[in-house]
Amino acid sequence: MAQLRNIVLELAYDGSEFAGWQRQPGRRTVQQVLEQALEPLVGHRVALLASGRTDAGVHALGQVANFRTASRRSVTTFLRALNATLPADLRVLSVREAPLAFHATYDARAKLYRYVFCDAPVPLPHLRRYTARSIYRLDVAAMQAGASQLVGRHDFRAFQTAGAPRASTVRSIYRCHVARADARWLWHRDLLEVDADAAGGDLVYVEVAADGFLYNMVRAIAGTLYNVGRGFWPSERVGEILASRQRPRAGPTAPAEGLYLVKVWYEGLPTGWLAADVPG
Repeated sequence: MAQLRNIVLELAYDGSEFAGWQRQPGRRTVQQVLEQALEPLVGHRVALLASGRTDAGVHALGQVANFRTASRRSVTTFLRALNATLPADLRVLSVREAPLAFHATYDARAKLYRYVFCDAPVPLPHLRRYTARSIYRLDVAAMQAGASQLVGRHDFRAFQTAGAPRASTVRSIYRCHVARADARWLWHRDLLEVDADAAGGDLVYVEVAADGFLYNMVRAIAGTLYNVGRGFWPSERVGEILASRQRPRAGPTAPAEGLYLVKVWYEGLPTGWLAADVPG
């Protein structure tokens, strides 16, 4: 009997034409398209496991998925063959083999999401699928003051959309950072570190890194910080919303097109992310 292998894929996709990650009857999803491309290569049905399920319209720069197979194809062959057959809005960035026990969902130690607003007076049409439009010029300093109140281990129930209950709504946010920059940072595949010379531009980036996320948590945080940035709420309101644990008190769920899954860590978290009040 052939020995099973555990193959790990790192993926990037433009979520505009996908109905999210998870298979859905009659819908085009990332999981469905990728499994269909894999099955002729391995000669059997494939059940992909992902680091997390992205919603319709949400993009990924570093999604991670794994599957088990007895196929002896090399990781190089998987990489070349998949990218030769997949549609242009889905790409496999890397392929590696992992121990059989590896699970893309349960072994993730932290994930980084990025939300992007465009507040240009006249936004470029090319950005309409990749940023959320703001008709207000956003105050990044005020948004950062609000964002800093979310760092740490808290109950984030106020930022969870109903419909996907979890056993616990407590999560650890390691980083919640807001910066203004231009479009060259839009598809940056690591932590956004904009220096003083690069600051400026018509895009506002909200980055949230945590040990886990509730349903629509990042989009609810982005919508809340948007209300701060446009001057509707003071920055102190963010801490009050967090303490309330009431979703109606937070901001709107920001549109899907502004959200990116940037990176998943399975080991080697950045220095300073395992502080005493943010357990690893």
